[in-house]
Amino acid sequence: MSEVVSTYDPQQSRVTVTESAVEHIKRQIKRTGHGIGLRFGIRKSGCSGYAYDVKIIDEVEEGDKSFTLQDGLILAVAHKHLPILQGTEIDYIQDGVNHRFQFNNPNETASCGCGESFTVDDEEDPPSKSV
Repeated sequence: MSEVVSTYDPQQSRVTVTESAVEHIKRQIKRTGHGIGLRFGIRKSGCSGYAYDVKIIDEVEEGDKSFTLQDGLILAVAHKHLPILQGTEIDYIQDGVNHRFQFNNPNETASCGCGESFTVDDEEDPPSKSV
């Protein structure tokens, strides 16, 4: 069982991305013909409270913490989302004929039955919009 992160130190924040996810991001950038990496965040959604939000980006926005992945790809996360996303692993998996990102977040305390949204406890300042 994953351990809940109870403290947040912005100097120690981390989000990891698997090789499979990096390869998928590179394919998407090549397919669209633009992009420097991925923005990873959360938005209010679903029956449990939050949903993950990802999109290809052309630049890092003010207020983002950026992480350099292999081959120079950038992962950008809004600073305000880091307390909830700290420690998350982003993976890209194949499940039968379906392919999708999978987020392994140690801060999740519950998720809805369909798996589309999640809950975290003890939020001090939850984010109000998508990144």
